[in-house]
Parts: sequence; structure tokens; C-alpha cells
Amino acid sequence: MEDETEIMTEDLKKACDILHKGGLILYPTDTVWGIGCDATDAEAVRKVYALKQRTDRKAMLVLIDSPSKLNTYVSDVPEVAWDLLEVADKPLTIIYSGARNLAPNLPGEDGSIGIRITNETFSHQLCRRFRKPLVSTSANISGCPAPGSFREIADTIRNGVDYVVRYRRNETGRGIPSGIIKVGRGGLFQLIRE
Repeated sequence: MEDETEIMTEDLKKACDILHKGGLILYPTDTVWGIGCDATDAEAVRKVYALKQRTDRKAMLVLIDSPSKLNTYVSDVPEVAWDLLEVADKPLTIIYSGARNLAPNLPGEDGSIGIRITNETFSHQLCRRFRKPLVSTSANISGCPAPGSFREIADTIRNGVDYVVRYRRNETGRGIPSGIIKVGRGGLFQLIRE
């Protein structure tokens, strides 16, 4: 019987292969299970919108593995964002203005993008190995409740991706969505979701 480390290693390799080919994955994150793709690939992003039955231009967030990568995908990271990241004690998605180096159909109509730095083992390793940001959107049809565990993910979603990660599938605890804060210039920020 395979142990969790072997399963994770195999999943990371297969997920990276699918992502490099423009495919979609279903994977565990630091919050809830997510549908993921290469956040720089417009066609892959379009496939996620189609699977979720969601209108294009309703922005989805991205995961990265390190704060040092923020400046690659945001034209100007406000000082308040660094402060918020430093004090966050749970997963935090920050919405930044001036998205760049991402698929053009990913940011919101105002050019903003939600980015979360993941420390969860699998998603962190996946971001690190893939070397690009990953789309991370809840594994549900738009308008339906986000599943709290793998068991709650609808077959439509499971069957609509190119690879379903095996790691952490058997966990029974409910994942909790991240907090969301929108930051602006001059130290202004707005709490979107606690």
C-alpha cells in the first residue's frame, strides 16, 4: 500500500504534466479543494470558466508559493499588503490592483487580481515545482455551495477536469475559505470576507 508521501510525489508529477499541457486539475489547497490551471494560459482559464458555468471576467484568485513572487504579478504592491501578510494567522487572499503577467481573461474588469500565498504542503509544492501561479477556484458550479471536503465535490466537476489529485482525498474535516482583503494605494484596505 502506498504511503501519503508516495501518493503526493506521484500527484505532483502528474499534476505538473497536466498543467504544462493546458489542462485542469482538482487539488487540495490551504482552504478548500480547488479547480486549478496555469494562471498564465488564457485557454486553460477559459476552460475553468466553462466548467464552473461562470461568466468570463468574474475574476478568480491565484496561488503562489512565495511573497517574493508578488511583484511579478502585481505592478505595485502597497506597503499595507506586506503588513497584512505578516500578521495573517490564517489563509488570506489579497486583491491587488494592476495585475500583470497573467492570462488576460483572469483579472477582474478593473484589472485587479486576488492572490494568496499558500503554505499548505501540496499546493505549495505544486506552485514551487510548476514555477507559475495557479488558478484556485472552489470546486463547484457557480452559484452552488463550495464543497467543504473532497466527498462533497459534484461528479460534474470531478469528471470535468483532466486530473484529480489523490493526496488528502480521505480527510473528513471541512475546509474553510480564506479571508479576503482588497488593498489600495495610501494604506487603504477593505475587508471583503472575514
